[in-house]
Amino acid sequence: MGGKSATKAAYFDKLKSLLEEYKTIFIVNVDNVSSQQMHEIRLSLRGEGVVLMGKNTMVRRALKGFVTENPEWERLLPHVKGNVGFIFTNGDMKETRTKILSNRVAAPARAGAIAPADVWVPAGNTGMEPGKTSFFQALGVPTKIARGTIEITTDLKLVESGAKVGASEATLLNMLNISPFTYGMTIAQVYDQGQTFGPEILDIEEEQLLSAFQSAIKTITTISLATNFPTLPSVLHSLVNSYKNVLAVAIQSEYSWPEIEELKDRIANPEAYAAAAPVAAAGGAAEEKPKEEEKKEEEEEESGDEGFGGLFD
Repeated sequence: MGGKSATKAAYFDKLKSLLEEYKTIFIVNVDNVSSQQMHEIRLSLRGEGVVLMGKNTMVRRALKGFVTENPEWERLLPHVKGNVGFIFTNGDMKETRTKILSNRVAAPARAGAIAPADVWVPAGNTGMEPGKTSFFQALGVPTKIARGTIEITTDLKLVESGAKVGASEATLLNMLNISPFTYGMTIAQVYDQGQTFGPEILDIEEEQLLSAFQSAIKTITTISLATNFPTLPSVLHSLVNSYKNVLAVAIQSEYSWPEIEELKDRIANPEAYAAAAPVAAAGGAAEEKPKEEEKKEEEEEESGDEGFGGLFD
């Protein structure tokens, strides 16, 4: 009894020290993960993270005792279920996730196992003798006899993702030397600085966040302007719109100030400002004309030189 109590106390102390030291925790599912894979994952995370496994009842008891000091840790409790473990890290979450998920191994299909993905039997020659044709027919696999062996004529989905693998399906896949599944750690939940979220959140890029933020600002600005309720994003627009109203009132009245006098003059005498553009265009045409004349004269001179040379040759 004393040994068990000491072991539990040591585990509780280790869990608490890790919770205090690291800000990010990956709650990982370790179904079908071999001890060799666990060893390799620990090696890949050395210096960046710590893997901690333990009985769920003991982990929950420890967390319930810790929440009085840090209530945020209570958010971990709902996710301590099933065959799970903790990976603690202070490093980049995306890089850590890549290391966790990259260690996967191929495995043959086992009867009763849940298929993590669709399993297809590809068309082609199996190399099996015709006597086993009935076995394929029982599973609905289309076959024919070619050169004395069984040939699968079309691709066939044998097992759907999420379904249990039957004994016949497992036997057929093993006969065909097909190892359709890969097993490794999967991430069930991520805890970061007091918040828990699904691992898919890590797939969001910075551009998506900026786009969503800009869209939210535009929405807030539009609502604020429509309801005449000032907010930080709408203040600048409100000022510009107010100044436009002031300009409109000043143009329709005798009220004026130095900055608006030119605008009033442009409205009152548009022809004076419109005449400036044709003059500039005419000036440009006048400048181009002498150049064309000079070019023409040079061509005439060159033509005269050629005639002069031909006369005395």
